[in-house]
Amino acid sequence: MTSPPSHFGRAEESIGLVNTTARESQIQGGGDAPRTTRKPEWLKVRLPSEAEYFRVSGIVKEGRLHTICQSARCPNVGECWARRTATFLILGDTCTRACGFCAVKKGAPAPPDPDEPGRVAAAVKTLGLGYAVITSVTRDDLADGGASIFVRTIAAVRAASPRTKVEVLIPDFQGDLEALDAVLAARPDVLNHNLETTEALYPRIHRPEAGYRRSLAVLAAAGKKGAVTKSGLMIGLGEREEDVLRTLSDLRAAGCGLLTLGQYLSPGPANPPVARYYSPKEFEQWKAIAMDFGFTDVVAGPLVRSSYGAERLYLSAAGKA
Repeated sequence: MTSPPSHFGRAEESIGLVNTTARESQIQGGGDAPRTTRKPEWLKVRLPSEAEYFRVSGIVKEGRLHTICQSARCPNVGECWARRTATFLILGDTCTRACGFCAVKKGAPAPPDPDEPGRVAAAVKTLGLGYAVITSVTRDDLADGGASIFVRTIAAVRAASPRTKVEVLIPDFQGDLEALDAVLAARPDVLNHNLETTEALYPRIHRPEAGYRRSLAVLAAAGKKGAVTKSGLMIGLGEREEDVLRTLSDLRAAGCGLLTLGQYLSPGPANPPVARYYSPKEFEQWKAIAMDFGFTDVVAGPLVRSSYGAERLYLSAAGKA
């Protein structure tokens, strides 16, 4: 691994502003954590009531589409749909992996729907989206991991809505660089792949530690092909501060330019518990530290998820390119 930047020590000093008592309660190395039952006030969200929310819901249902907003139980669904944005989930709604942090349905998925790319494109056009985010379940059962469906969906969106910018949030394709190259050849405006957490905590989220390096390799390969790359991290799983700093350093060494940073929220009793809730102020501190590592831009906050503020991040990257 490349050496961390010269400001690594300053970042450690900055994060010392975080409450010491809370810091001492973190899991060292990702062992079992006491379940935290009471959510802080800043994580409470209002039930959706705006007309646009229900309009988006109707378009999704009519198009027989899936969204990560619903499948992953995103806390921002009310806010985002009220602003007439949604993150489309392709390749069905059933994932072949069993990641411990995720609420998406797991099991044996149905074959890809050949009409799905066209239905996504129709929804993008109907909603008038200037910026569309497309993600998928992980499909380890498919030879190309579903890369060809990403390609077809990007092409369909571009045909139906030529001015729409497209961000794809891809799985790791099991490290298949040919699958990655196929997606990159479709020229998405942003290539997003989430690292999710620190290397030490990969076993805690039911991922092999080797997957951490594989994900970094995906981001590095995309960056070398000229893609604008983006990744996402969640904190609150029991990470150590020094490991988060190392993760930020690893992402920058892989050439990742954009970052989202949000609070881990356990989907249910079968999932790892929340080890700690970070305050909005602490997220501001982490954003400042990430920016000090050299990211082009960062969106950070308790309710931030992978596609939250996606268009703003893209515009930031475009403005600084």
